[in-house]
Amino acid sequence: MALVDREKGRVRPVAACLAAALLFFTAAGPTHAQQRLSFIRDAETEHIIRTYAAPVFRAAGLNPADINVHLINDRSLNAFVAVGLNMFFHTGLLLRTDNPGQIIGVIAHETGHISGGHLARLPEAMQNAWETMIFSLLGAAAAAAARSAEGAMASVMAGQQVAERQLLRYTRTLESSADQAGVGFLDRTQQSSRGLMEFLQILADQELLAVDRQDPYMRTHPVTTERLAFVRNWVENSRFSNVPVKPEFVEMHRRMRAKLLGFTEPARALQQYREGDRTPEGRYARAFAFYRRGEIPRAIPLVDSLLAEKPDDPFFNETRAQFAYESGDPRGAIPYYEKAVAAMPDNALLRLELATAQVATEDKALNAAGIRNLEQAVKGEPESAEIWRQLAVAYGRDGQLGMSSLAQAEQAMLLGRRVDARAFAERAERLLPAGSPHILRAQDIKSAAERLRPQVR
Repeated sequence: MALVDREKGRVRPVAACLAAALLFFTAAGPTHAQQRLSFIRDAETEHIIRTYAAPVFRAAGLNPADINVHLINDRSLNAFVAVGLNMFFHTGLLLRTDNPGQIIGVIAHETGHISGGHLARLPEAMQNAWETMIFSLLGAAAAAAARSAEGAMASVMAGQQVAERQLLRYTRTLESSADQAGVGFLDRTQQSSRGLMEFLQILADQELLAVDRQDPYMRTHPVTTERLAFVRNWVENSRFSNVPVKPEFVEMHRRMRAKLLGFTEPARALQQYREGDRTPEGRYARAFAFYRRGEIPRAIPLVDSLLAEKPDDPFFNETRAQFAYESGDPRGAIPYYEKAVAAMPDNALLRLELATAQVATEDKALNAAGIRNLEQAVKGEPESAEIWRQLAVAYGRDGQLGMSSLAQAEQAMLLGRRVDARAFAERAERLLPAGSPHILRAQDIKSAAERLRPQVR
């Protein structure tokens, strides 16, 4: 697991758009709409969510490979979809679930938003609410011109309330529509909707809390008695409601929760999974808790015990490799990363981690192997700024200065640094050999950077 700083990228999810509008109408200010987010990259957690989601995506007529899964390091209970087929999960939501069926239910619901085209329809609803707000402000201006402060305030408040009701009404419609689609997807995949019902009940319990204590999911995915009644009725009548979750899914869920808790809340993990707990998830949680506390020598024996039981497990090998790498032993990490990649050769993140260790050794042969792994990884994740950064380093150490500059240009474009992107692309043009196909890519980047507004330094 690696914590990746992607705060410069800003997301405009359905939930955030609605929250931004509602916050604006209640005078909380529009700046909440683009809050900075801390993202986690973890091959195992992403793999688990994708394994849960793939049948649901296919039932919705979506290609699982087209959906991007993102993890946000945040304790709040939230999940949402965003433009570009992106699905986001807060770690708080994953930790709050009691079983994999609840996560699958959330996935089915969010897939309902995607398949229903709610992302495309939302701006119109927001525009209608915005117009209502504008009319109220015009009324306030007229009242102010007539020197009626009370009339101005009443006009604004009335406009806010009407606009807020419009948005909430529209949101509830979307949520009900997503529920209906979601339970249909679950039936098509012969899975129970009980998990979705249980999760909605968790949200319903949130309604009893004061607004400032409610999770964001509650405020942007409002639960009504009609929604809960609909899903409960579906569970009572579906012939798949008593279908148990696959045993392997249950094991995945236990491991994921233990790992996330150890990584995000070490003290709580060590209290929940005490020293005498010899279950796989107990040792896994303690290993990550010790790692996060800087006690890697205490973490390594726990992972070694897990590897003794499952020597070919890609994620136990990845964890052991990470602990070696971050102990200052990249060469010692490589065999474990190689086993992880051998088990999951198409996983771009595992290849990135292997390549990072190979490049860090400063061994020429291993650097060349790192370039091959990075070139393979970037095919799977062409929008990963970190892969391009590592490629720039590896190419540079290999003496391929033109390719290094091109990789830096790619990274700069992804990070929104247009001026830097153009400069690196121009340098790549000068350094790449004549006739190189990569020159065309450098020219494309330069043209794209020129079309965009100048970078603010």
